[in-house]
Amino acid sequence: MLRLITDFDGPIIDVSERYYRVYQFCLEKTKRPDQPVQQLSKAEFWQLKRSRIPEKQIALNSGLDEAQAQEFAQLRRKTVHTQPYFEYDTLALGAVEALLKIQQAGIDLAVMTMRRVWELDYAFKKYDLARFFPENRCYCLSNDYVKTRDIDDKPLLMARALEELPHIPNTWMVGDTEADITAAKKHNIKVMAVESGIRDRTQLELYQPDLIVKDLSFAVELILGFKASL
Repeated sequence: MLRLITDFDGPIIDVSERYYRVYQFCLEKTKRPDQPVQQLSKAEFWQLKRSRIPEKQIALNSGLDEAQAQEFAQLRRKTVHTQPYFEYDTLALGAVEALLKIQQAGIDLAVMTMRRVWELDYAFKKYDLARFFPENRCYCLSNDYVKTRDIDDKPLLMARALEELPHIPNTWMVGDTEADITAAKKHNIKVMAVESGIRDRTQLELYQPDLIVKDLSFAVELILGFKASL
C-alpha cells in the first residue's frame, strides 16, 4: 500500500498570477502619484520570489524608497491571501491528470496545505477538486488559526495527519517549499520537491529532499513506478 500526501499551492495550483497581481497593486498603492517606478515583468518578479528575495528588496528593485518598501511589504502581507486575488489562481499544468492517475491506481491520497478552510473550499469548488480529497484526507488551517511561520506550522499539521490517518509505511510527501520538506523529514516521511511552485531548485536543494522533480506529473509517474515494484 502507498500513500501520497501533496501540498496544494505549487503542485496543484499555480499561484504566480495572484502573487504578481498583488505585487502590481501594492506598488501602485505605495508609490507617490508623481513617482517614477520600474514595475518588474511577471517573469522577473516570479524569479525573485522563487529565489526567496525579501519583499522589501523587491520593492526597492521596483524604485520605492526604504520607508515605502516597508509599507509595501506590510500591504502585501495583508493582501495576498484575500478573496479578490484568489480568483487569479489557476490549475498547475497536468495536475488534474496526475491526481486522476493516483486515484485510479488506488493509492491513498491526502492534501496538506497552509491554506485556511475557506481558501481551500474556494479552490475545491472552482476546480472540482473535492472529488480527489474526501474530508478525512484534507489537512489545512482552521479559519481562525493564528499563523506563525509555515516552517513551524506545517510539521504540526503533519503530526496531526499521521496521528489520524491509517498507518501506511510507504508514504511520500510532495511539495514546493522548505516547509513541506521540513514537515516530511521531521516525521521520517520521504519527500519529493517540485519545481513548479514558489521555490527554485537552488532553494529546494538547501533542504535536501529525497528527490527534486519538475512537477506533480513527474512525481506521480515515479510513485506509480514504486507501486509497480512493491
